[in-house]
Amino acid sequence: MDLGIRGRSALVCAASKGLGRACALSLAREGVDVTLVARGADTLRATAEEIRRATGVKVTEVSADVVTVEGRAKALAACPQPDILVNNAGGPPAGDFRDFTRDHWIAAVDANMLTPIELIKATLDAMVARKFGRIVNITSSSVKAPIDILALSNGARSGLTGFIAGIARKHAASNVTINNILPGMFDTETLRKRNEATAKMMGTTLEVAQDSRRKGYSVRTLRRSRRVR
Repeated sequence: MDLGIRGRSALVCAASKGLGRACALSLAREGVDVTLVARGADTLRATAEEIRRATGVKVTEVSADVVTVEGRAKALAACPQPDILVNNAGGPPAGDFRDFTRDHWIAAVDANMLTPIELIKATLDAMVARKFGRIVNITSSSVKAPIDILALSNGARSGLTGFIAGIARKHAASNVTINNILPGMFDTETLRKRNEATAKMMGTTLEVAQDSRRKGYSVRTLRRSRRVR
């Protein structure tokens, strides 16, 4: 299916692996020139080369941390007026909310709410002027169904969701759409780290935690079942 975006340009954050990489590859397969941003230079370079070989589109790689002012400036210097913006970032650590300090909360909001807002602010008006723009924010299914060990993510990503709801309708008339994707579980590095955190909280093995997540059990249910046994 031709999505009608061939020849467009896209800025994709956290694009060296996981869901960001999948988005970048899918856009490239549609003929979109992609600028990939990620912190790990070696992995980013390998991903960029793979996408070049597979699709033949222009692939620009930017090794930067978009959570920082300097990182965002570097990304926007490489792709100042993207037609498509994919906001994406690794989630904050899992755990018991009682263990989180103010610094944990500020870091989560900075990465998963304020950084996407800053990138939208930097690119939205040019999209409106061109009468074309697609902004996609990769958040989490926990926005609709909060997960007990993901308090930091629940709060920060819900804040982004509220912000997007407030601006999306206003710009749709200019052919600029702003949407959130709420992914569930994919076998990515992030999910594996989350399963490790769950296993630690349960006092069990990673294999048990992974199996329980596949079956849809919560940490609370698993703790209760262990006490019953």
